[in-house]
Amino acid sequence: MTSPAGSLQLTVAIPTYNRADFLRQTLAGIAQQDFPPGAFEVLVIDNNSTDHTRAVVAEFTGSNPAPHYLLETRQGLDYGRNRAIAEARGDIIVFADDDILMQADWLTQLVAPLLNDPAHRVGAVGGEVIPVFPDGLPPWVAEWHAPLTFRADAGPLEAKHSPMGANLAFPKWVFEKLGLFHTALDRAAGNYFSGGDSEMIRRVRAAGLAVWFSPAAAVQHQMPASRTTFRYASRHAFDSARSRVIDRAGQPGATGYFFGRFLGNIFKSLGFALLALLNFLTGRTGAAKKALVRAWRSCGYLYQIPRSLVGKI
Repeated sequence: MTSPAGSLQLTVAIPTYNRADFLRQTLAGIAQQDFPPGAFEVLVIDNNSTDHTRAVVAEFTGSNPAPHYLLETRQGLDYGRNRAIAEARGDIIVFADDDILMQADWLTQLVAPLLNDPAHRVGAVGGEVIPVFPDGLPPWVAEWHAPLTFRADAGPLEAKHSPMGANLAFPKWVFEKLGLFHTALDRAAGNYFSGGDSEMIRRVRAAGLAVWFSPAAAVQHQMPASRTTFRYASRHAFDSARSRVIDRAGQPGATGYFFGRFLGNIFKSLGFALLALLNFLTGRTGAAKKALVRAWRSCGYLYQIPRSLVGKI
């Protein structure tokens, strides 16, 4: 892929919110990339952080390339992503979470399918995301944090699989053709919504473009103790269900789907709540927490479906 005058091959975009110390580690990893320094830029999109994010970015002014700090005051991950698209000079935009660790060849491996696609048949490339737990992993949440290893070699993914937004690259022309990220689907301060990346992947596929996976472009996704608590898991489950409903509301056949899903989740919420009680009474605390998280996920559907049906969200 050739770059027009004034542009670069790549833009690495890192939306961030109040994770300055993790961000420092991510920027350190990007500074060690073996991709030619003059061929990419780094954008840090600060989404109203109240910590020392800006000072951390300033620590890397001597890097090549030095990260460029941008403040995005509209709260939400996808506002940050869309700001990056507007500011990016690269032909390819790599979206990275602010808490990932990577090897020196990460960028090279991730964007290779796009750089070798002159016919513009590949619309997105994802890399493996491997969760790591610096503070330990409680056994009861372990099953929800397995790596998503879709295939052993680089190549297209089946339609049922979508790569994670923590490690995801798009050619910039995709956004010119398909539009920006849906800002109602991803997290902002106060919620744990998710789904903007999977909704975009669905649009990419609907346009007849391939979605590739590059296992060699793996990153480690840091999960501190705050993300392995019952409070976090239950809130994440509730909000993830809500964001799925919001996403589904824009698709054909949503009303029939909602009625079926609403009835099903009435029984699921009651069943998982009963299961949680039985596990708690028999001393199986971990199993009780897992059942309660699943009950809370069902409650997310029950809360959001009526709101989406009447058009509130």
